[in-house]
Amino acid sequence: MIEIVPYNPEWPREFERIADAVRGALGDLALRVDHIGSTSVAGLDAKDIIDVQVSVTRFDAALDEAFASIGYTLHPDINSDHRPPGAMGGDSEWEKRYYKPPADQRPTHMHVRILGRANQRYPLLFRDYLRTHPAVAMGYAAFKRYLASYYPEDRLTYTLIKDPVCDIIMASAEEWSQATQWRC
Repeated sequence: MIEIVPYNPEWPREFERIADAVRGALGDLALRVDHIGSTSVAGLDAKDIIDVQVSVTRFDAALDEAFASIGYTLHPDINSDHRPPGAMGGDSEWEKRYYKPPADQRPTHMHVRILGRANQRYPLLFRDYLRTHPAVAMGYAAFKRYLASYYPEDRLTYTLIKDPVCDIIMASAEEWSQATQWRC
């Protein structure tokens, strides 16, 4: 069931616990471990799922082994992100790996992306834009609550409708990034 809940001030600490385990297991394979998604934006209502982005130099068996050592399993059917309309570059810019957390861990989405690719930059810019534009963040939260009320059991439809809205927000975020010289 898709449920948007009020912001929980424990989410950053929950991310840190997960990130510490990931950093410990991956070592130098993890170039960055970032809290992304709505739970990473203070005050933003969200699904109670911690989104984590691990940035790496390449996808290989060593990643699978490192994640397996802390109970994560590769989800082979999730291997790319939504490609925004007009996105430049090849399909590799949107390639990723997704790992399911152990059954006894809090709900977590573990996204692994190649450092410097478009899909690695997208969630960081989206997060930072929402953090600095509270009115946009609150409008986004209201949209998600409304959408979840119409499609509480249909994750695919929820995502297919939400992605273009994120792309619209990203158009403004891109302008903001240029004006502020934002870097991830």
